[in-house]
Amino acid sequence: MSGYMIFSGTSNPELSKEIATYLNMPLSEASIKRFSDGEISIQISQSVRGKDVFIIQPTSAPANANLMELLIMVDALKRSSASSITAVVPYYGYARQDRKAAPRVPITAKLVANLMESAGITRMVTVDLHASQIQGFFDIPVDNLYGAILFIDYIKAKKFKNPVIASPDIGGVARARYFAKKLDLDIVIVDKRREKANESEIMNIIGDVKGKDIILIDDMIDTAGTIVKSADALKKLGATSVMACCTHPVLSGPAYDRIEEGALDELVVANTIPMTRQSKKIKMLSTAPMLGEVIRRVHNNESVNSLFETNT
Repeated sequence: MSGYMIFSGTSNPELSKEIATYLNMPLSEASIKRFSDGEISIQISQSVRGKDVFIIQPTSAPANANLMELLIMVDALKRSSASSITAVVPYYGYARQDRKAAPRVPITAKLVANLMESAGITRMVTVDLHASQIQGFFDIPVDNLYGAILFIDYIKAKKFKNPVIASPDIGGVARARYFAKKLDLDIVIVDKRREKANESEIMNIIGDVKGKDIILIDDMIDTAGTIVKSADALKKLGATSVMACCTHPVLSGPAYDRIEEGALDELVVANTIPMTRQSKKIKMLSTAPMLGEVIRRVHNNESVNSLFETNT
């Protein structure tokens, strides 16, 4: 048998199956049940003694249940004498509260990191953390994979006449610059003022967008307010088309309706989070080959970073 095993939580089983198919191995068996009061019950169905174990479980909505499920499964594996436990968390929930931005508020990204380490996770693999410094909240190795590897070839294949990379806010400029450098394109910035959580007001556009095909870059899309309003502002200033590439399709509240009705021509996302609705405007790309290859490399003690150096 292989020296490693892959388990799946219940938050994104389709992605887990795709990863197992890429690695040409079966998912290992675990019984995941709920007591009548909602408590989670887990039993590992196979021996994991001395094995490198990988658990695939994004902590997306319902975030609390999926996070607890991950922690309980880790505890079960640790008590079953697994050699190492790597949590493959394509979407890291609670990451948006990553600093003390106001008095008397928590830093949930750090709290969750503490919970994961205390449970027994020995390594973390994730995709496009909301802020890269969250890696420093862990005292274990963290592989923060770049979603860019998924989107760059897709953008090239579109063969836009006048493409320009855009950041939907000032905070995302570094991410947009990374894409612009890889694609050898110019960059524009949407400058906005956020009045309150999950709402935004577009102020102005920094850069020339007239007659351009705009590609908005972000790490996640939640209620879609920022992206849709950005697309509307860009179109009003003469942009030919507006496409958005966002790794994590959180898509809560009115997000689907806003995308359908708004000026955004296309939204490209990764399958780190399962979508609850289909939309003709949304294209989903699979992270399974990337995550599968990273799992293989981690187990074989091979370089993970070289995967991105050779493909982007």
